[in-house]
Amino acid sequence: MTSGWTRRPGDRVIRTPRQQELQPVFVPAPLRPTQRRRFESPLILVYGFGSLIAIGTFLLWLPIFNTTGHFAPFLTALFTATSAACVTGLTVVNTGAFWNQGGQAVILGLILVGGLGFMSTATFLLVIVAQRMSLPSQLLVTRGFLDASQFGGLVRLTLQIIALAFVIQALAFVVLFWRMEPMFGSVEGAWQALFHAVSAYNNAGFDIQPEGASSLSLFRGDVFLLAGIGLAAVAGSLGYTFFVDVLKVRRFNRFSLDSRLVIVTTFPLLLIGGLVFFAFEYNNPGTLGQETVWVKGVNSLFHSITPRTVGFSTVDIGMANLHTVVIIMALMFIGGSSGSTAGGIKVNTFAVILAAVCASVRNRPYVEVFRREIPAPQVQRALAVAFLAIAFVSIISFLLVITEPFPFDRILFEVVSAFGTVGLSTGITPDLSVIGKTLIVITMFVGRIGPLTIALALGQGQRHALYRYSQERVRIG
Repeated sequence: MTSGWTRRPGDRVIRTPRQQELQPVFVPAPLRPTQRRRFESPLILVYGFGSLIAIGTFLLWLPIFNTTGHFAPFLTALFTATSAACVTGLTVVNTGAFWNQGGQAVILGLILVGGLGFMSTATFLLVIVAQRMSLPSQLLVTRGFLDASQFGGLVRLTLQIIALAFVIQALAFVVLFWRMEPMFGSVEGAWQALFHAVSAYNNAGFDIQPEGASSLSLFRGDVFLLAGIGLAAVAGSLGYTFFVDVLKVRRFNRFSLDSRLVIVTTFPLLLIGGLVFFAFEYNNPGTLGQETVWVKGVNSLFHSITPRTVGFSTVDIGMANLHTVVIIMALMFIGGSSGSTAGGIKVNTFAVILAAVCASVRNRPYVEVFRREIPAPQVQRALAVAFLAIAFVSIISFLLVITEPFPFDRILFEVVSAFGTVGLSTGITPDLSVIGKTLIVITMFVGRIGPLTIALALGQGQRHALYRYSQERVRIG
């Protein structure tokens, strides 16, 4: 029977049984090496930061890096190394007084590697996850990281991230050196400017001033210095992909949805935080009550930026009103942008949750923002990250209430600050017990790598269901 055969009237079709059954042909598929899969796992963040903290702890433990001439207490070295590597800024000793310039240089190195290394690694993992998706999804996810025709240019991407970070930190250094040189001299002023510029951009919050909890109080009225630190902190909290859109696309309506959500979430939060701080602390003699209206306004805006995980302060947060502390905790928990040097659950996650709530209130089955629909798995991922973060903060706070004699609001503030890798403190961190300090160390580590690791792990583990069960409604509310 040929392919051109046409059946005509009178023709008969004769069927004969097959003499033997067809046998399946098995083609072995090459398996990906286990070693490669290991380095594509989000757990590389755990390995990397664990190793970085171990190296930093050993160095800071040595006598040559502190001013006492003796081995530093192990928990002090561990706490400081964790805080620096996780760019948090919480300390149990005065950084400028306890650590000599060599120790400060070790801390600065940990901040650089912890900040830029986290940003680069997060970008790499997002690209790797994207390469496992369909081609349209790859283009959407990687457009902010690589050119559409390049999926392997990670070296070029690293150089671009480092170059952008170097330019911003160099500009911040120039501004800070201009303001600090008359006060400290050329050599010490240059070191102070460099340390604070790197600390600000990487959202670390470490300072080497000898004044204690509100160490930047010397510069409370210096608008240019606070502006330099604040702008560097905001730049670090926005992330690399945001600047790609700003520098290449330049039009808001053509930005990626991710960048647009960052803009419409970040700047309103900064404005609201500044107004709240100004209103609540206007007459507080322990913070801004004695300053002029201009200084109050500048410092209020500065303290709206610092909870975005940078952690600097020009006032004693322990003297702030309780309602101000609550707002600061909310800002610390939200944090900065995904893939940036900032911590928290990230403004991207917060924006997706807000969009989901709005869609539910408006009785819409899909989450839509800027005429784009956010996939349901991403909405579920955002809810999972937020819920797990709240659960973790609650558990650590409960444990600290048992072990520490401080009021609950101060304990909760320290835990949220540690989880959001902020570094703001009400002053109780040095007085925590050994168990308390250990719990804060764990919180800083989890807060730094936890949200991204969870999100990437959920993204990598996504599988298409072979079947679905029948639906049944439950009562809500």
